[in-house]
Amino acid sequence: MDSSEFFDFLNTRCSVRDYSSDELTDDELAFLLQCATTAPSAGNLEAWDLVLVRDPGRKESLSDAAFAQPQVKNAPALFVVCANYVRSMSRYGERGILYAVQDATIACTYLMLAAHARQVRSCWVGAFDEDEVREILDLPAHIRPVAILCLGKGSLPVRLTERMAAGEHFHPESW
Repeated sequence: MDSSEFFDFLNTRCSVRDYSSDELTDDELAFLLQCATTAPSAGNLEAWDLVLVRDPGRKESLSDAAFAQPQVKNAPALFVVCANYVRSMSRYGERGILYAVQDATIACTYLMLAAHARQVRSCWVGAFDEDEVREILDLPAHIRPVAILCLGKGSLPVRLTERMAAGEHFHPESW
């Protein structure tokens, strides 16, 4: 893939909130997980974990925790991407909390890109009640849910969302 193909690949990835009823195969989910494990992480500690959710009742509970966002309930599969503080704090102390959140967000990004490569659609959900998600999934105290990644088959929108120009984000040397 050359640089223009890579840019086109990135530019055509978008959040999709409507999914067909087609389930994702175990092979597709395994591929996504394998791709996530290639994500860079602080000290190569991979301070992130995933909870796969396919159960309709649990997805509905997570949708409620995500302020009734319908894609959480309707997606065939969810990966709840979590920061694992203990893994990074063992080396970095308190700063490891930040590193674990960064590791989880990078892994989630890799999951989205891997899904796009396999024509699996995704939608990153960051708005949710952490305590409710923690309770629904029985997460240990040292695990923080960072994102709910909705996954399924579906169509890309006819028109992609416009983005800010790159220069709007750029500040050479100082602000």
